[in-house]
Amino acid sequence: MSVTGRFEDRVVFITGAARGQGRAEAIRFAQEGADIIAVDACTQFETTPYAGATREDLDETVRLVEKTGRRIVARTADVRDLDALSQALTAGTEEFGRLDVVVANAGICSVGLSWEISAEQWRETVDVNLTGVFHTAKATVPYLIEQGTGGAIVFTSSVAGLKGVPFTGHYVATKHGITGLAKTMANELGAHRIRVNTVHPAGVKTGMELRAMGPLLDEYATTLSPIYMNTLPDTISEPEDIAGTVAWLCSDDARHVTGAQIRVDMGNLNR
Repeated sequence: MSVTGRFEDRVVFITGAARGQGRAEAIRFAQEGADIIAVDACTQFETTPYAGATREDLDETVRLVEKTGRRIVARTADVRDLDALSQALTAGTEEFGRLDVVVANAGICSVGLSWEISAEQWRETVDVNLTGVFHTAKATVPYLIEQGTGGAIVFTSSVAGLKGVPFTGHYVATKHGITGLAKTMANELGAHRIRVNTVHPAGVKTGMELRAMGPLLDEYATTLSPIYMNTLPDTISEPEDIAGTVAWLCSDDARHVTGAQIRVDMGNLNR
């Protein structure tokens, strides 16, 4: 049963769908009538300090989407692997017959002073967060163009895609890159009625625990603490908070919104 039916019989492709924001987005779109193509690497990344998503997590996303009464095709695929992404897309579009929305959500994060980030941290973060988004677009955009009915694409950026968040220079670089890529693609794809936007959360409860940030925040507290402060009296968002905004952004309610940076940041970027 859909909530509003805004996405009745539409098809949504989501990366990083095994948990967190990706799972919340899959459920929200399904509640509003969409069928889902869900992709996740379901792996432990080499440079992240928190546990990666598992196949069991992805299976739970499948269960929760099916509970809404909608259909889902779920595939294990790493966004760094263009061929695997393309195969997942083909499996989904062959099952459902179309594609309407793309949410490039997959991403990772680790911590370190910019000049102390290892080459491995830099490479893996760039490969997943930036190249992975490029791969997602490269796999899906030709299908949307050929289909000829327009579409909506959202890249998950961050407040780190609009300001210089300390201790995550490699992450910040990728999120700024995503923001710039979306602006360019919005210009290129407007003639096809394909809209491209970015969402910019602050902290979200997704399982990306970064305990190494604590000592750095303590060390630099007198100079950098205000950068992390929100205007609203909240410290963290729920994945569903972001999913609701993404659903609106991909709906016909936002049909004239493209190339925009949508902040869901509790006022973090007000400072």
